[in-house]
Amino acid sequence: MIKPDAPAMPPMGQTYTRGTPNMWTTASGDEQLGLVYVPLGISADDYWSGTRSDREKEFATSLVAIDVASGKTAWHFQTVHNDVWDYDLGSQATLVDFPTDHGTVPALLLPSKRGDIFVLDRKTGKPLVGVEERAVPQGGVEPEQRAKTQPFSTYHTLAQRNLTERDMWGMSPIDQMICRIEFRRASYQGIFTPPTDKPHYIEYPGYNGGSDWGGIAVDPARGVIIANYNDMPNYNRLVPREEANKLRWTPREQTRGQIGGVEGAGDPQAGAPYAINVNAGWRMPVTGLLCKQPPYGGIRAIDLRTGKTLWDRSLGEARTNGPFYIPSMLPITIGTPNNGGSVVTAGGLIFIAAATDNLIRAIDIESGKTVWQAKLPAGGQATPMTYEENGRQYLIIMAGGHHFMETPVGDEVIAYALPK
Repeated sequence: MIKPDAPAMPPMGQTYTRGTPNMWTTASGDEQLGLVYVPLGISADDYWSGTRSDREKEFATSLVAIDVASGKTAWHFQTVHNDVWDYDLGSQATLVDFPTDHGTVPALLLPSKRGDIFVLDRKTGKPLVGVEERAVPQGGVEPEQRAKTQPFSTYHTLAQRNLTERDMWGMSPIDQMICRIEFRRASYQGIFTPPTDKPHYIEYPGYNGGSDWGGIAVDPARGVIIANYNDMPNYNRLVPREEANKLRWTPREQTRGQIGGVEGAGDPQAGAPYAINVNAGWRMPVTGLLCKQPPYGGIRAIDLRTGKTLWDRSLGEARTNGPFYIPSMLPITIGTPNNGGSVVTAGGLIFIAAATDNLIRAIDIESGKTVWQAKLPAGGQATPMTYEENGRQYLIIMAGGHHFMETPVGDEVIAYALPK
């Protein structure tokens, strides 16, 4: 996005600009308006902004509307200013007819990793529900780079209240004590706490917080949004370049640092004065359990017109989770990390997998209760789809697993038929 209006193929002798904000997730589009809506990430490096150009800062972590006829940018809406928290947009924008006192308006619902859901006019990108610029914490390693304010949606947020020492958790009083000590030592001023190297800082929601890939589902007849979400902090530290070099954190020999190859663990951020070490989920070093008390993920029904919560529940059982990375096999709902969206049927069922327990569920949209579930052969970090054939309804999902979610990897496409 250094050259947002450049042609698809660069002229002879010119090249694409490397490391600029890109789209790694799913786009959506409006055929009548001729616009495609592209959710963008951030520039390399994720946690350092001192070398970013003004153009990169303008378009990063934004939804960009592109005119399909000309390839030109029609408008863009930014959800984080000069993002150094990896809050890139992982969810696609969902097209809806948004109800207002003066009738429906062609709109977009834009969920974000930081939790806020923005409601935008599909034609112009202007907010249809309030967006406020609020003061955010300052300081960190490059204080001159930090935006004084960030945009907050007054419509709805999936983010929780700020963490406190009381939220620290463990299998024993010793575990809890260790997590409380780490909490006290870290820099934490709430959401948008600036990155620091002395000694750690807490990012909450973490980079997998709020809504990630898969996005949200909407029941237009009932006027209900269904949003599954993560509720985990990250325990981060910027690592000075000299220290990272001694640890051999280089692009070729990146350690990745944690089980499952967690994104951001031992990341060299080549070219920046700091590397980054992300403790995703903020795990204890021995047991592997999370320092924050559960739940770590949930699913919520939201009134489309008002943005009010209709019901909210934990999503995911403890079957595959446990201390020392040993599955507990316990069918106890704790609310696990979850990625992958849901699909809603006209009959009032929500179908979703997403959680780390490798289950696919049918949830009643009115009550939020699970009415059916089945075990998948691998992780279901994907959005299901449903279709009709010869008068019978089918449900299908790709069970591929995911390294970040630490679920079993597979290559099967599973189909279920609803009863005749």
